[in-house]
Amino acid sequence: MQSLLVNYLLLLLRISLNLGLGFLRRPLAILAAILTALSIAFLNDSFASTFSEKVTRTVRQFSPHLAAKMRPPFTPVIRGRPSAKRAIYICGRPRWVFVFIFSSVSFILWYVSCGLLTVLWALAIALLATVLHASFRTPNLKARLNTFREEFRAVWRNYSEL
Repeated sequence: MQSLLVNYLLLLLRISLNLGLGFLRRPLAILAAILTALSIAFLNDSFASTFSEKVTRTVRQFSPHLAAKMRPPFTPVIRGRPSAKRAIYICGRPRWVFVFIFSSVSFILWYVSCGLLTVLWALAIALLATVLHASFRTPNLKARLNTFREEFRAVWRNYSEL
């Protein structure tokens, strides 16, 4: 399930970056495509935590005091175990703050660069491609191939005994 979600994330990121190539004549549209891709990427846990770590390390080289403020708040540990559903923080703020800010700025830039209609079409095509991909995907393909291989070996053994 995790790899399927990563595939959908990569599909949406690729469409966002392709939009950036389509708007080479409009610099604001390129910036909007980059911000859209970042806001989508922040929804991925590993990307968000890696981004926060890299930014904090970079800031620590210039201002250790600011880097200390960018650390996430401490989460209490109950009975020796951390909570299973922990919140993701980016530069000391909850992830939804960054997603909201980047999405809002990218929406405004898409609107200013007159590319909002194109983005809506691309979003509709991306959703359609995702739904089609999910509907045509065969469930548990690896198990079905293993079953077929075992059946083939059993039939082959019967022929070799003749």
